[in-house]
Amino acid sequence: MKPAIVVVLLLTALTVSPASAEDSAAVERLLDRIILREKAFMDTLRKTVPIVETYIQETPEDAESGGHPNKDHYFLGRFHIAGELDYESLVERTDAPPPPARNRLPIPLRNTLHITFGNSLGNGAPKTQRLSFVARGFAQMALIDLHDFNRKTYRFDYVRREFLGEIRCLVFDIAPVHREEAGRFVGRMWVEDRDNSIVRFDGTYVPAPVPKGAPPEHYFHFDSWRVNVAPGEWVPAQIYVEEAGANSGGERDAPRFKAQTRIWAYSATPPDKLDELTKILIENESGVKDQEAPADDSPLESQRKWERQAEENLISRFEKGGFIAPRGPVDEVLDTVVNNLIASANLNIEAHCRVLLTTPIETFSIGHTIVISRGLIDVLPDEASLALVLADELSHIALGHRTPTQFAFHNQTMLGDADLLQRVRLERSVVEMLEAGKKTIEIMRASPYPQMSNAGLFLKALRSRSVALPQLLAANIGNQVANAEAILRLAEFTEAAPALDEGKLEQIAALPLGSRVKVNPWNDQVVLVKTRPLALLSPREKMPFEITPFVLNLTRADAVGAR
Repeated sequence: MKPAIVVVLLLTALTVSPASAEDSAAVERLLDRIILREKAFMDTLRKTVPIVETYIQETPEDAESGGHPNKDHYFLGRFHIAGELDYESLVERTDAPPPPARNRLPIPLRNTLHITFGNSLGNGAPKTQRLSFVARGFAQMALIDLHDFNRKTYRFDYVRREFLGEIRCLVFDIAPVHREEAGRFVGRMWVEDRDNSIVRFDGTYVPAPVPKGAPPEHYFHFDSWRVNVAPGEWVPAQIYVEEAGANSGGERDAPRFKAQTRIWAYSATPPDKLDELTKILIENESGVKDQEAPADDSPLESQRKWERQAEENLISRFEKGGFIAPRGPVDEVLDTVVNNLIASANLNIEAHCRVLLTTPIETFSIGHTIVISRGLIDVLPDEASLALVLADELSHIALGHRTPTQFAFHNQTMLGDADLLQRVRLERSVVEMLEAGKKTIEIMRASPYPQMSNAGLFLKALRSRSVALPQLLAANIGNQVANAEAILRLAEFTEAAPALDEGKLEQIAALPLGSRVKVNPWNDQVVLVKTRPLALLSPREKMPFEITPFVLNLTRADAVGAR
């Protein structure tokens, strides 16, 4: 029997009988191994600079909203662990954040209350609040304790055994020895029983005392998951945050929101080309040729090659930075839909698809490559809606709308990630969008996807969220799918759709975020999620475009093909 299993049996025995000295020693050794594994995990993490993306949806308290979010925030950046947790912002769309704290404590996620008092008659005017979220604070939720995760700082109480997917875990409640010590983690952790790595923890950090008159600072509650990317190696992947508000003296002093943080691109590099330099290439003997093949390119061929070079440079740079996923099975599904559209409309072109790994709903085309964001794929309700989105970008390719060819110069993509996202803007002009809209209608009319009403219903659902969720619908790089111009030029589809009625249980206009795609955080490969169908119990369970908790099916990476 494996030692870890012996320890599990000992821990189980501790719940029903006093521990012997031998049992206690085994438990002590187990806790020491957990702490050593966490230190090894931190050493691995220090060698990486992953992308971290946080999307937040605030929820109003009034019943009239139906519980749907009415405001959102978006952060995209990279983090690195040196002496402290360093965070580089790439995209930030939110209220202005407060200055970052400069101490060793976890960065608080600040909720600043601006109080408006009633007049001298005491009319009971309500307090107003402004939330200022700190992106770095969400990144730190990947870590239990950056500096002091040890037996002197924390107390560990064994709870039970539990499976998370295929992984058998030991469950512990942990709390700081000195419970008032600010910045320490308090909550629960799950430890896999083979190598004793922490695979999940949920809870919060102990808040620091707030000076009288200062705005309150909150450490929010979060559920942090890690996934196995190689034998014995686990990395942070997804974090869910939820706050339902808290009452103090009859007044709400904490925010009400949900957030998802996704982490990936731990090892985002293009395929290694160096082995090509070491290969010995032997040319075949040339046979007798009756006619010499043309060796020179015509001006048209040169132009096409120049455009293709710009396309390849951009795709390679986005993939190197971890923004576009390597080719995989999801691309094959998207390519099948595009090929169906090309064949049915008799288009004399070629096109293929790639997946942008970020959440905001957007598309763009680079040369003959259609790029669609992971977040957009997630919320599409059916294949007809997917076909419409892809047809809209395919129209640009069919009409010969070009990618800016300055990117054929390699120095144009030799940029840092922040500069890359600021400089490379691939949204189409108004004229190009109008032309593409007409072509999209032609392509869809000829397509094998006749359910135009379903696609139109999706566009209506997007339009209905344009005010409440502007950050989700704002493109980082390419074209917005849900702006007013896009809805207007595709009005034929919205007019063919039934009225949007979120109270109808059978009407599914859009899905929650995370419904379609999951990402390997180490190598950025994307695959379609496999879920069993569930019957909806109420319209509230439809949750279009909304954030939901993460419940991962944890598995172990095989030695062959890991990473």
